Amino acid sequence: MKTPCYHCGETIPNGLNLSLKIEQTLQPMCCIGCQSVAQAIIDNGLGEYYRFRTAPAQKGEQLIPEQLQRNKLLDDEGLQSEFAYKTDDYNETILTVDGISCAACAWLIEMQLIKINGLIKINVNATTQRATIRWDNTQVQLSQLINHIANIGYQALPFKASTAEQLNKTQSNNYIKRLGISGILMMQVMMIAFGLYFGAFSGMDEYNLIYLRYASLFLTLPIVTYGALPFYKGAINALKAKRLSMDVPVAIAISLAFSASAWATITQQGEVYFESVSMFTFLLLIGKFLEFRARSRAAEVSANLLKLMPMTATKLIDENGIKKELLLPAKKLCPLDIVLIKPGEVVPADGTIISGNSQLNEAMLSGEQLPLNKSVGDTVFAGTINGDGNINVEVKQATEHSFLSQLIRLSESSQAHKPKLAKLSDKIAQYFVAVILLTAIGTAFYWQQHLPEEAFWITLSVLVATCPCALSLATPTALTCATTRLNREGIMIKSAHVMETLPKLTTIAFDKTGTLTSGDFSINEIKHFNNEKINYSKQQVLSIAAALESYSEHPLAKPFKAFRDYSYLTEAVEIKSGAGIQGKINGKIFQIGKPNWLLSESEMLPEFATASCLLLADNILVAAFYLSDEIRDDAKILLNDLKKSNIYTIMLSGDNPAGCEKVQASLNLNEVHSALTATNKMAVIKNQPKISTVAMVGDGVNDTPVFGAAHVSIAMGSGTDIAKSGADVILLNNRLKSITTLRRVANKTRRIIWQNYFWAFGYNAIVLPLAVSGFITPYMAVIGMSASSILVITNSLRLLKK
Repeated sequence: MKTPCYHCGETIPNGLNLSLKIEQTLQPMCCIGCQSVAQAIIDNGLGEYYRFRTAPAQKGEQLIPEQLQRNKLLDDEGLQSEFAYKTDDYNETILTVDGISCAACAWLIEMQLIKINGLIKINVNATTQRATIRWDNTQVQLSQLINHIANIGYQALPFKASTAEQLNKTQSNNYIKRLGISGILMMQVMMIAFGLYFGAFSGMDEYNLIYLRYASLFLTLPIVTYGALPFYKGAINALKAKRLSMDVPVAIAISLAFSASAWATITQQGEVYFESVSMFTFLLLIGKFLEFRARSRAAEVSANLLKLMPMTATKLIDENGIKKELLLPAKKLCPLDIVLIKPGEVVPADGTIISGNSQLNEAMLSGEQLPLNKSVGDTVFAGTINGDGNINVEVKQATEHSFLSQLIRLSESSQAHKPKLAKLSDKIAQYFVAVILLTAIGTAFYWQQHLPEEAFWITLSVLVATCPCALSLATPTALTCATTRLNREGIMIKSAHVMETLPKLTTIAFDKTGTLTSGDFSINEIKHFNNEKINYSKQQVLSIAAALESYSEHPLAKPFKAFRDYSYLTEAVEIKSGAGIQGKINGKIFQIGKPNWLLSESEMLPEFATASCLLLADNILVAAFYLSDEIRDDAKILLNDLKKSNIYTIMLSGDNPAGCEKVQASLNLNEVHSALTATNKMAVIKNQPKISTVAMVGDGVNDTPVFGAAHVSIAMGSGTDIAKSGADVILLNNRLKSITTLRRVANKTRRIIWQNYFWAFGYNAIVLPLAVSGFITPYMAVIGMSASSILVITNSLRLLKK
């Protein structure tokens, strides 16, 4: 039985015996890194972390001197100016912290750092995986704080918030302030209103009546000025654009009702409606806030270029004919600079390889996990990851002009040209608001001729009774309830148009790797060969392969890690870039790698040509390994459901035809395209029939421009940050079958929105003639308007039920 590591939960390799006493019990550890991290936690008196955590910790890794040196560069004032806020007394910044899995992780980081002299404040948010820190730069440096976080097993990098995210945060704070002030004052006004209601029947003294009215006036004033400000701005902007929005009658009704009530209070003639104005404004403000949240809920996963791009680079400089390495901020690289990129490092800028060869993982750009062979003369791109060889690269262009930056700009441009879907509510509102205003004007003119003393109040009743409060709440409340329901299911909606568009869906396009497949390679089949010279069991073959592959960062090496046995001692290991690994294990020379590197053409049988890698011992074939990127368990379930719904399915992949054919054989999509670039994928989407409504599902950065070409874009939760930022929907649960749930909820949302519209218009059709005729007083108008709004909200709440 495999024993899990107490710290990270990974299986402890055979032959390894590491442990640490935690709460008087020896606990097993899988590596020195985990043992060191756990020791640091215990030494700092933070052992309670293990008692309260709800998920395993990140695997421990010790910082090497080079990493410490790179962190030191973050203390550079020029570099800090991009992500830190500085005052005379302190510096403040936000760090994005990888590996936070629960609230106990956040507590552990806070407790570890709070003891450091010079740290003024720290707040760790487990949900967003970010830490806000404030420190005194004269006592402690940012690099030291990051190193302290690393000592307990978490990797921290400066976070640079996007402009959109900062704007959303500011708007959200403003809405909350308005809601808080309006809500508290509304309750006070309602309490006074009860006194006025009872006073009307019991005969209240005149001075008490005046006092309560003036108190209501002053309490309502902040609500109709500060609280209702978004409606006034919306109305003014709409009128400037020569359009009629729902904000126009709302702003008029609030202004007129308050002005009339204020006039009645000052002149001591007529009725006051401060409680109606307060409640009316507060209810509408809630609707406005819910609509805003529906659009900006996913701002926290916006793209973070500081995570995609390395902060530092190793530049090679020539001093008197001697090559020296210089660590510097990556943004300071210039064209023609020569940079050294070591195994596992991220390429800091676009350039051309001038010496060395390696394999580069371009998953950040293509979404495909298989690395590409790169040698002298080949182009490498910023943000991609170097594999197992050292390469020297001549920088072609600065970071801001890199291919990755262009891809982001392409994505933004593509999203700006999204297909313009008909917005039913906007069209209806134009006519509806016009009818309300014309009716109110006609009512005022008529009653001014026949009953001048009541003309104002009858006109106000028309505006209040028919005010499109229910109509304005019909869509945002339904959308918010739907998005809340979907969030519980692990589905995040970022764009309000999703619920309107999905019911019309005719075509859905999928990326392959990481979307229809898991993106994690596994050993599918092992063929091992024995003869009189070589005789190994299958377990021994796996252990030998794992011993060699432990020296590689290649994605194909990852499936072997679980079979690592430390009783197999390796020495004289050589990495053959783009080919394989050679080393001596227990006195025997072994090689593992590509079939065409290990076998001659005459030895290459068809079964070996399709193998992912071969293992040789003293040039004798020992085993053939067949690795596969498994198709997601729920992919077939989803595709079967889509076929039943007559939705056309397409696969758009950058992978080779053989890999795509394998997936197609299992899933039987309607259409398959292989070896595509981002531009090719966009072309396929745009070439769909004009009557089609297309959704795109992907996980890589190069899927982002394609997202903009589709009507609805869906990103996998395991995808890259840029992909998730550019998507309309994020499947945080990483389950494809959630698309079925998404479609079902979208269809129900559309039905409920139509029901809301039906009630809103039905109510107005009944109440408008009565209000115009003078049979409805402002009191009755407010009650009817409120009841109408409550009914719409209650109907929308049905979306929360499964």
